[in-house]
Amino acid sequence: MIQDVTRNFIGGKWVDSRSGNTFESVNPATEEVLTTVSRSAAEDVSAAVEAARTAYDKWRLTPAPRRGEILYRVAELLKERKEEISRIMTQEMGKILPETRGDLQEAIDMAYYMGGEGRRLMGYTAPVEMPNKFGMALRDSVGVCGMITPWNFPVAVPSWKILPALIAGNTVVWKPGEDVPASAAAFVKVFEDAGLPPGVLNLIQGYGPEAGSPLVEHPDVRIISFTGSTDTGLRVYAQAAALGKKVTLEMGGKNAIIVMDDANFDLAVEAITWSAYGTTGQRCTATSRLIVQNGIKSRLVDALIEKAKAIRLGDGLQDTTDMGPLVNQKALDKVAGYMDVARQEGVNIVAGGQRADMPKGFFFEPTLFDDVTPPPPP
Repeated sequence: MIQDVTRNFIGGKWVDSRSGNTFESVNPATEEVLTTVSRSAAEDVSAAVEAARTAYDKWRLTPAPRRGEILYRVAELLKERKEEISRIMTQEMGKILPETRGDLQEAIDMAYYMGGEGRRLMGYTAPVEMPNKFGMALRDSVGVCGMITPWNFPVAVPSWKILPALIAGNTVVWKPGEDVPASAAAFVKVFEDAGLPPGVLNLIQGYGPEAGSPLVEHPDVRIISFTGSTDTGLRVYAQAAALGKKVTLEMGGKNAIIVMDDANFDLAVEAITWSAYGTTGQRCTATSRLIVQNGIKSRLVDALIEKAKAIRLGDGLQDTTDMGPLVNQKALDKVAGYMDVARQEGVNIVAGGQRADMPKGFFFEPTLFDDVTPPPPP
């Protein structure tokens, strides 16, 4: 259940932003306001980092198997709350329930996996070249980790970052995508209920320039892990690397599927449809290009047009929906703008290409281009 107010989680307490500023989370299928959210800034980030730094001294000395037991409880609670959290994700970012259930299942699997790693954080021995010497390596934690994650996988992507960091003895300050604050709060609530000590995991709600940048630049944050757009990721890398921080990035892609004349035709059609239109195309791994041999092209295009036109748009909570809305008005306008570019460049829009005729929500028709030529070399 989504709360009327969604707050930060700092030092084991749910708190408003220091400024009292807020923003709203909106259901992209219905445009209704779901919750009012604390809008964080640098002072909130500083409080969260201080809580994480203080908690680190004790958490890193907690035996790894004990840390693993807490993560095992996280997995069990996620299983119990799978449907509840999945519905929150669908309401906030729009993808259909079967997809958000899969999103949550990835977090369950990762929690079990990392829980088990609590008994496998082993080092190694190595021969040394000097007499009477013994060489060995032990795994050790680093400190406070800053995690910045996107809205399209509200729980799966954070689980890939947060759970490995925690089992290794690090503490975390997490800034999720501003479109999914209630999903993030529901995920953190599981850790709280599983018995994670205060300050080990802290949640900061807000926008990138106001909350993300201060997290990247904070001197007590040792590692930054970012998933999001390429442009933002490069800025994060430049900021963090200039301060000597460790940085991991996962950014956008322009993924292609190659279809040969002897391909399994039905399998290719299903794979392309799911990869291109799943999550309304809003994935870094989504297929945005097809490279097709001439012998199969005409038949494949006809089949994909039929598939695209059969996709049922609607609220992702409904069993009859195949594809939900785009995440917000900005995304809808951006996609519509791409159609203008396509028409200017003479691309043949063989399916879709228009904002969907829906009473509410940020819906766009499943779209397919043909006769796309690569840009000339620079």
